[in-house]
Amino acid sequence: RPQNTVFCCRAIFDESAKKDDEVFRMAVADLNLNNEILETEKITVSVEFVDGNNPFQAVQEACELMNRGILALVSSIGCMSAGSLQSLADAMHIPHLFIQRAPAGTPRSSCPSTSHPQPDDYTLFVRPPVYLNDVIFQVVMEYTWQKFIIFYDTDYDIRGIENFLDQTSQQGMDVSLQKVESNINMMITGMFRTMRVEELHRYRDTLRRAVLFMSPATAKAFITEVVETNLVAFDCHWIIINEEISDMDVQELVMKSIGRLTLVRQTFPLSQNSSQRCVRSNHRINTSLCDPKDPKAQMLEITNRYIYDTVLLLANTFHRKLEDRKWHSMASLSCIRKGSKPWQGGKSMLDTVKKGGVSGLTSLLEFNDNGTNPNIYFEILGTNYGEDRGRGLGTWDPIHGLNGTLTDRKLENNMRGVVLRVVTVLEEPFVMVSENVLGKPKKYQGFSIDVLDALANYLGFKYEIYVAPDHKYGSQQADGTWNGLIGELVFKRADVGLSALTITPDRESVVDFTTRYMDYSVGVLLRKAERTVDMFACLAPFDLSLWACIAGTVLLVGTLVYLLNWLNPPRLPMGSVSSTTLYNSMWFVYGSFVQQGGEVPYTTLATRMMMGVWWLFALIVISSYTANLAAFLTISRIENSIQSLQDLAKQTDLPYGTVLDSAVYDQVRSKGMNPFERDPMYSQMWRMINRTGGAENNVEESKEGIRKVKYGRFAFVWDAAVLEYVAINDEDCSLYTVSNSVADRGYGIAMQHGSPYRDIFSQRILELQQNGDMDILKLKWWPRDSPCDLYSPVGTRKSGSALDIHSFAGVFFVLAAGVVLSCLIATVETWWTRRKGSRVPSKEDDKEIDLEHLHHRVNSLCTEDESPHKQFSTSSIDLTPLDMDSLPAARQALEQISDFRNTHITTTTFIPEQIQTLSRSLSAKAAAGFAFGTVQDHRTGGPFRQRAPNGGFFRSPIKTMSSIPYQPTPAPNFSYGNDPDRGTSI
Repeated sequence: RPQNTVFCCRAIFDESAKKDDEVFRMAVADLNLNNEILETEKITVSVEFVDGNNPFQAVQEACELMNRGILALVSSIGCMSAGSLQSLADAMHIPHLFIQRAPAGTPRSSCPSTSHPQPDDYTLFVRPPVYLNDVIFQVVMEYTWQKFIIFYDTDYDIRGIENFLDQTSQQGMDVSLQKVESNINMMITGMFRTMRVEELHRYRDTLRRAVLFMSPATAKAFITEVVETNLVAFDCHWIIINEEISDMDVQELVMKSIGRLTLVRQTFPLSQNSSQRCVRSNHRINTSLCDPKDPKAQMLEITNRYIYDTVLLLANTFHRKLEDRKWHSMASLSCIRKGSKPWQGGKSMLDTVKKGGVSGLTSLLEFNDNGTNPNIYFEILGTNYGEDRGRGLGTWDPIHGLNGTLTDRKLENNMRGVVLRVVTVLEEPFVMVSENVLGKPKKYQGFSIDVLDALANYLGFKYEIYVAPDHKYGSQQADGTWNGLIGELVFKRADVGLSALTITPDRESVVDFTTRYMDYSVGVLLRKAERTVDMFACLAPFDLSLWACIAGTVLLVGTLVYLLNWLNPPRLPMGSVSSTTLYNSMWFVYGSFVQQGGEVPYTTLATRMMMGVWWLFALIVISSYTANLAAFLTISRIENSIQSLQDLAKQTDLPYGTVLDSAVYDQVRSKGMNPFERDPMYSQMWRMINRTGGAENNVEESKEGIRKVKYGRFAFVWDAAVLEYVAINDEDCSLYTVSNSVADRGYGIAMQHGSPYRDIFSQRILELQQNGDMDILKLKWWPRDSPCDLYSPVGTRKSGSALDIHSFAGVFFVLAAGVVLSCLIATVETWWTRRKGSRVPSKEDDKEIDLEHLHHRVNSLCTEDESPHKQFSTSSIDLTPLDMDSLPAARQALEQISDFRNTHITTTTFIPEQIQTLSRSLSAKAAAGFAFGTVQDHRTGGPFRQRAPNGGFFRSPIKTMSSIPYQPTPAPNFSYGNDPDRGTSI
């Protein structure tokens, strides 16, 4: 055995592995002090640092070390240079102990050039193969994940998880990949800027299950960023897998994350006896490296541990070689020179290293036949919801697999014993106070309360409810804080927020929402048009011009009828008193137009033709009027009414607004100020709502807006569901709603960010919707058989189609006007008659008679018929103040027809069949001074033969007035009583 032998350990480290060099030298120093392993021998070190991404430099430095003399080469470097060193070691027969180093602490990936080691390879893999794929696959299977996303940093070689992706694909799992950039803040900001709301919502759901292949430093920065930007919720579950996770890293990751966190890292079993932790067989390890409580030991990297154990293994190998007297001198080799031979003792040294094994900082370091270290153990740590420290869940090793049970803690249907604090805002019909007794908690009712009760009955929890202090839903303030209901959740003062709360991107960035339990759309509440009293509604079926044409037609036809009868007078029956005057013609035409008939019988063909056409015209006009009048009395025509949001936006006469700083206000503002918004409706609405900074047309609460609509001239823009309830329950049915048919969002239950109750609430809401229970709850507050019409702009009810007094006000007005006019005319006639009767006649008037007037009255009684038995119809005609005082006996036998009360004179004319003499009797008083000549027989000819209008004859009128002396005629003794019908009295 050679004395005072010096072993030179040659090493090539990555230039970033400064700590490897420190531990390497510390291990050599510990061995030089250990006389049991090295008695008189000493170990020296020679270390070269190279760029891990420069294989040529690594080979060049290795050749330089071989030229100086070498027994074995130790390298702590990445995969890129490891392949070159492996080829060099195989060529020169130099044992190469390779410790794979991952860049920047990222998880390892198998080196492509060293993935299939052979038994005759001179490279020994100190670090065990990469088992991360096997470990993570078994963990995911244990958690029964079906959908998750994998995040990896820029330094990780994605080819390292190809096998894992193949396994998940075979299991039907939905796996997404995303690379985490070095500037995490810029990456997150870019996602918020480029993603739409729906995409961001789906992305947040994806982030609930994630696997992170990254360094601890990157993982901590990434978790911090996504938590601060509210991309993850309290119910998320993330897995971080990396061999290089220290205890300090575990503590920091747990503190920064929310929800559940699982960490998979490589572990090294320690002795249960604390006094034996630093003693390994015949070697004592430096206390600063083996004591778990020592800060320096806690900061050790995995490569540091393997460096220490590698030096310890080489020392034991050198010691055995010396003991076996199979020592070979150090090889001094030249890599550059052609024909250089490999080291002859390389194979023996390699076999000795393979057969050896040491217990050090990595527990047990040994090699199998293919030169790999089979000893590796993984520790699985985890936190459940709300825990602030990690705890051991299980272990994994290549031989036994998973040792332990990983159970993903989920909220089940049993939430008994859980009391939730619920914050709300009063909004009909979602949340209303049903009972408010002094000294007792308020009781609430409403659609949202019914939904919450249905969830509570199924899940078994209880709740306490209170109203938000400021009675607002919540909006972000200038300092970034939130007020209202959302603020109560943000500041953790409530567990659940419930009301007519819509799901918006801004709110969802700070709180979590369940799935929507009711669709939401924007609506407008308006007051129905009041039906004004139109006194002339009966004239509405026809236009004013048509009424004028009809009136003109009546006058025209009446005039034509009169002219036709004047040109060709009709033959009238004896005794008829009807005449074809213009007045009677007009009256007859009007009577036939209103279907009341007429008094004048027209017998000429021309007149009948005219009247037949007129009656047909009247039938069509009256029928059209009747049909159109019925339509006008049952259908109200509302012109310029608002029937949609577009109609509201286009007009400016009716002011409208919404609740200031509400979700509706923000929606109109965001779309109205968006230059890329295609629909100009929102920009028009925003100009009206934002008039004078929003203070003019907006209100503080929804109740104030509803009150302005009901008692003023205002339109209120708000949630359509709330407005429909208000319109349904309005006592006067004076309100109606106009809403947008497209539901772009919905009502949801808000919870604290990361609440574990969101999933179970959402699942139960979906079940209520699927089995129809949610529809039953809706019908309770929005019934289909409402007495009010929600969508009609006129003030009518669905029930009761009877016509009211307003429909016939015009008819009654016309009747009243006719009655008043008739009474006025009667008053004028009475006044005129009294005035005429009050005049005292003079003596000259009593003695003279207007013969022309007399002839007109009498000639109608005369006829050219020679028959002595001509009969005359009885009629009364006012001739002149006459009396038959001279015939007292005859006056009793005659039928007194006309009594002139103003003059107390009665005139009676009769022609009995037995005589052919016309008798006229006048009173002595009235006939005094008159000389009445001999009366000519009425049958004789004379200048009187003209046809009278009634078919008889009359004498031509006398143009001059003359006084006829009166001669009393003795009363003949006629038997008038025997045949009273043979006379005509006038």
